[in-house]
Amino acid sequence: MSCMVVLHTLSDFVERDFVDSNLSPNYYYQGCSPESGELLKLPRTSMAEAIAYGLMQYLAKNDLYNREGKMYGILLVELPTGEQRVLKAFSGLLNGYGIFDGWVPPIPGRSQVALEEARTLAQLDAIKQELITLKQLTERQQYEMLLREFEQQLQQMSDRHRYCKHQRQEKRQLLSEKLQGGATALDGFPGLKQVAWFPSGQTSEETLTGEALTIALEQLDAESRLHGIERRQLKRQQNEVLEPLKQLITTTDERMRELKQQRKVLSQQLQAQMHAAYSLTNFSGQSLSLQQLTPFGMPTGTGDCCAPKLLHYAATHGLKPLAMAEFWWGASSMNQNKVPGEFYRACVERCQPLMGFLLSGLKSNLPHRKGEILSPSHARGVIPIYEDEWLIAVNKPPGLLSVPGRYSDRQDSVVSRLRHLLPNGIAAVHRLDQETSGILLLARDRQTHRQLSRQFQQRQIYKVYEAVVSGSVTNAQGVIELPLWGDPQNRPYQQVDWQRGKPSLTHFRVIGKEGNYTRVEFMPFTGRTHQLRVHAANSQGLGVTILGDRLYGCDAVANRLHLHARELSFEHPQSGQTLHLRTETPF
Repeated sequence: MSCMVVLHTLSDFVERDFVDSNLSPNYYYQGCSPESGELLKLPRTSMAEAIAYGLMQYLAKNDLYNREGKMYGILLVELPTGEQRVLKAFSGLLNGYGIFDGWVPPIPGRSQVALEEARTLAQLDAIKQELITLKQLTERQQYEMLLREFEQQLQQMSDRHRYCKHQRQEKRQLLSEKLQGGATALDGFPGLKQVAWFPSGQTSEETLTGEALTIALEQLDAESRLHGIERRQLKRQQNEVLEPLKQLITTTDERMRELKQQRKVLSQQLQAQMHAAYSLTNFSGQSLSLQQLTPFGMPTGTGDCCAPKLLHYAATHGLKPLAMAEFWWGASSMNQNKVPGEFYRACVERCQPLMGFLLSGLKSNLPHRKGEILSPSHARGVIPIYEDEWLIAVNKPPGLLSVPGRYSDRQDSVVSRLRHLLPNGIAAVHRLDQETSGILLLARDRQTHRQLSRQFQQRQIYKVYEAVVSGSVTNAQGVIELPLWGDPQNRPYQQVDWQRGKPSLTHFRVIGKEGNYTRVEFMPFTGRTHQLRVHAANSQGLGVTILGDRLYGCDAVANRLHLHARELSFEHPQSGQTLHLRTETPF
């Protein structure tokens, strides 16, 4: 398909005299390059949002786009001639179709598995229908109704038997204590009086204490046995009526489990086939399949979202991306908390893990300070965000140690990458977990290191982390205070221990919800090992793990730990002025 089919002029969306007066982007699509580790960014500008609003007006006039809710996106691009044009895309399929004139087509690959996809989708639909039928099995309601009726009968019988048993106990007590007193002791027991009196009208004390007592007790025992027989008969009747229904339900449940397992296997097979067929291309000209990009698996639909479609199309047609915006349109999504007409970030589970690869080949637009000492390319992915003659702050990528480890296979770190560039030496003032990204502060001399370390020890450093947790957070904000202890036999795992743990305190605030995930800001007051990860995962904290945190029980598919040290404020050890550093969150 020719690129001219889907390229639109700016005037299709905004007035010709529109001027983007806001030079500060409202959001960055970003990710670290898999090759260099460099943070790559594409902004969502006011111009991109204005174009998106123009697209919304177009969508509102056509019922085709209002039947189902989905994400839409625009990409402002520059042609080799320098002219600016607009690409537009929708996520997934639109009313069952993927190709519409004027819209960016799906990423190549779907056609290769179209036949297998259709066959698998038909099988999945058949499984779905059978599951619906089995779930609506009328015998389930019949079993529940009969079970309740039998339970009520058993309860009524038990109450009656309990009352009769209490009466028998009282009779036995009277017989044992007062039968020696003659016929008057049997008042209220006429059956026993007839047995106890002789025809002559005289009583025999010996008979009353012998035969009459024996007969009376036998009658009470017989009543007890009859009650036992009555209960067993009802239980047997219950079993005869309910057991066939129970067996049918058990067989049905087993069939439903088999169908769900078949559905899972079919979905995984189709997903693997599609991920192997889908091929994404970045601005370096590199093409990789989704299977190669996400070897540990990704959710169904990965690659069908707006952002990958737009960026892949631009990369394969020689178009330079300038800005991008994505928004929800159509029916409201209660499950995903999506609101029509609102802008959204790259989705955590499908788009964000691909962003670093898709943007590779674009020049980084990070601001550079005059007199910059370090080159990001020389530091192999360790990007300085501030530097002077006393200290350096870098944006540490995930997966890299802060300082060298003890053994030879753990020497690669931020400090070791910078040391060969700085002959006078450098030392980390604090540390970030290997899988955590964000601001790491380093000192270039001992005095600066000592002064900054003192600020950390005295809790004078203001820190803000951003995280995505796998689940919902009940409270909008709050404080978590739990004692943390690390078992020496199970390092680096930390746990809450009220006897041996050291105090740790974190303030938190929910800043957004994205489907089944929640975006949270953490402001730690203390700096214990894995403090935020435990405070998130522990039931006495948020009770939900940070996405990608396998160590503390996250089983959701993720390509990294979604925890980023976003902000750092401290007093500069030389000038005395407050230095506030901030980086964009790369997920």
